[in-house]
Amino acid sequence: MSAYTVSLAGPGPWGFRMQGGKDFNTPLTISRISPGSKAAQVNLVPGDFIVAIDGVSTDGMTHLEAQNKIKMATYNLALTMSKRSKRPAAVMAPRVDTTVRFPPHQ
Repeated sequence: MSAYTVSLAGPGPWGFRMQGGKDFNTPLTISRISPGSKAAQVNLVPGDFIVAIDGVSTDGMTHLEAQNKIKMATYNLALTMSKRSKRPAAVMAPRVDTTVRFPPHQ
């Protein structure tokens, strides 16, 4: 995965929503970016993982702990991010086993 760091000048609002955390058994992930926001200006991408907040690893961090860490950032918010996997999920075509016969038109 490709990592990158962004720095958002404070104060908030920062213009993004996140989901996940230790309490949800999923990594902290950007779920939404508000158009024209500070997050949009630094090109945060929905789906990317939040690896660290102000240098503190998010590994094992609950959603509420991450929210509080972000709220504590007043002058600057530094986020270390990791790109989500670009590999698409395999999609299987539906299998058709029967032939449908229509009665002749009269």
